[in-house]
Amino acid sequence: MLQQSIALIFIAIFIWRLFTQRKKQTINNNEFIFWLAFWLIGALAIIFIRLLDKLLITAGFSGSGINFLLYLAVITLFYLIFKLRLKISKLEKSLTDLVRELALK
Repeated sequence: MLQQSIALIFIAIFIWRLFTQRKKQTINNNEFIFWLAFWLIGALAIIFIRLLDKLLITAGFSGSGINFLLYLAVITLFYLIFKLRLKISKLEKSLTDLVRELALK
């Protein structure tokens, strides 16, 4: 119970920071909606962890709900790292093209 409370406090802090970043307009609407949904789903998963345990047992999984959430978090992080890597590659290519064009002039 203490661990759930601590996790929910951290999520509340992240959501508060999300709203402050939105107010400062450092993130756009799509990012705001994505991260708000992400943190709210995380909070709901923590609140209903026992129900998640029961659902996983019913589905035939032997692990607990917290293990499932951990696996899901790792998969999500790897996906976000992959997307970030693609964006960095695109920026590098654009920068290279721009520098090449400027050098030719």
